[in-house]
Amino acid sequence: MQPTGNLHIGNYLGALKNWVRIQHDYECIFCIVDLHAVTVYQEPAELRAKIREIAALYLAAGIDPKVCAIMVQSAVPAHTELAWMLTCVTPVGWLERMTQYKMKAAKQESVGDGLLQYPVLMAADILLYQAGIVPVGDDQSQHLELTRDIAQRFNSLYGETFVVPGTSLPTVGARVMGLDDPTAKMSKSATGANHAVALLDPPAKIRKTIMRATTDSEPAVDCATAGPGVLNLLSIYQAFSGVSDDEIKSTFNGLRYGDLKKKVADIVVEHLEPFQQRYREITADPAYLDGILREGAERVAPIADSTVRLVKERMGLYT
Repeated sequence: MQPTGNLHIGNYLGALKNWVRIQHDYECIFCIVDLHAVTVYQEPAELRAKIREIAALYLAAGIDPKVCAIMVQSAVPAHTELAWMLTCVTPVGWLERMTQYKMKAAKQESVGDGLLQYPVLMAADILLYQAGIVPVGDDQSQHLELTRDIAQRFNSLYGETFVVPGTSLPTVGARVMGLDDPTAKMSKSATGANHAVALLDPPAKIRKTIMRATTDSEPAVDCATAGPGVLNLLSIYQAFSGVSDDEIKSTFNGLRYGDLKKKVADIVVEHLEPFQQRYREITADPAYLDGILREGAERVAPIADSTVRLVKERMGLYT
């Protein structure tokens, strides 16, 4: 995850919760991608603070540094070194057709080269560790396909070097939509005051945001005909509670929207309060947090350095 904006319940239910579950099934590396963040200007002090905030949120969510690595991208120089070598085998046309690049470039008067090269750095993040599986959502599927294309192109030019990663895990987290616009995925870059519930929002703000969520014109919940706003609230409740579809129907069918929102707000607050308490405990000891990040980088650096040496050898570079 990028250390920008505020992580919200969509990030938790769609990714973090799933990461906590899979950490015991795979050899996992969880990266805070600060180099990706600086494709647009970031205020330096704020960026440094956000890096630590994201790390603490990873830990508060339940990611265990004893069984996996939590690290910061820029702390392992091999990320940028491999990215340059991969850039040299990646056609510009592949990058120019990336959907996210086209969307972001259209909103800017001047586009930095980092925005164009972003997917190559992402490919380096993955290929550096010879990753077999990358647990990301549908919005990153095109980047994963590009990573596979780059790996296959390099392998065809220089011989078998990289594992070609799988594009997804068989199970994915909940897809949470914006509370103000339930037709768009909840985003930490959105600016609307009632768009998202941030993981560190106080209970009063959580309740206020959810009570203002968009629903539809019907007077009460009908699970069979519910619009996207109502379905989003039901999905959030189900993701936090773990109840079945039948339980959702029996609990909410016929319920007025105000009561639906109150129940959703109650369960979100119930789950986030202990999460926030763990976060406060973790951030109360900055040395502990920095130690986790340092140890994570030290754990993965030998893998990264080994890959870079192999790539240099394949390409004929000085080693």
